[in-house]
Amino acid sequence: MGKGTEAKLQAMAKKIRETIIEMTYHAGTAGAHVGGALSCADLLAVLYGDVMKIDAQNPFLENRDRFILSKGHSSVGHYAALYAAGFLSAEDIQSFESNGGAFPAHSVKNVEHGIELSSGSLGLGLSFGIGEALAARKKGLDYKVYVLLGNGECNEGSVWEAVMLAAQLKLENLYMIIDDNGQQLDGISESILRIPNLYETLQSMGFETNSVDGHSIGNLLHAFTSSGKQNKPVAIIMNTIKGKGVSFMENNPMWHHARLQTEEYERAMEEIGRDD
Repeated sequence: MGKGTEAKLQAMAKKIRETIIEMTYHAGTAGAHVGGALSCADLLAVLYGDVMKIDAQNPFLENRDRFILSKGHSSVGHYAALYAAGFLSAEDIQSFESNGGAFPAHSVKNVEHGIELSSGSLGLGLSFGIGEALAARKKGLDYKVYVLLGNGECNEGSVWEAVMLAAQLKLENLYMIIDDNGQQLDGISESILRIPNLYETLQSMGFETNSVDGHSIGNLLHAFTSSGKQNKPVAIIMNTIKGKGVSFMENNPMWHHARLQTEEYERAMEEIGRDD
């Protein structure tokens, strides 16, 4: 990995953040789950810009890598990444949350556009990812499955049932990625339902476990390139900031889901550093 790769991915993360803000603003009164989308923007750039084996011109390839958005509230971020990677058009992005449109607040499965799973109820993505990873093994394929969960979503018991099964099956092609931004809908996660020693817990349950700065392109790339060699599923716990990149949104629970006024939109775009 050279500095050119990091620079390319940093530019992609910036584009993803710009698109998130554009989509949130133009959604009007509907708003969007903007805070959690911004916290995973760097990860999405790394996956869609470098790590994953995908082709927007051939989206149905059987041996493609799979990205599963389990934290479905952040679909606005996923749409922005798919746009940056060529799966969605400008017209698709502009139709976000339009009545009867194909790109609502919680995404609907559409493999042609890179969406592998319909989201909505949380806690389902890891189980779906296990099925995809097991299918690769049974078919003799070498694709990998990347499942993105939220830290609040990890309150769901179904997540831990899936963790036990993935470890039992030794699914080394399964990556469980947790966007640990410390917040959820009702506020600070520690005060709602604390999950103690997340790193040690996943490690003890049979995962190859990594803890990384979720806003460092270099650290994220290293986590993906250096893992997956222990005949175990991989857990990557990202330490992130909800609303990352926009000062008035960072670590502010009110931006879990909100609408942007014009002045807020202009300030956000300025802070992200839009190229005019």
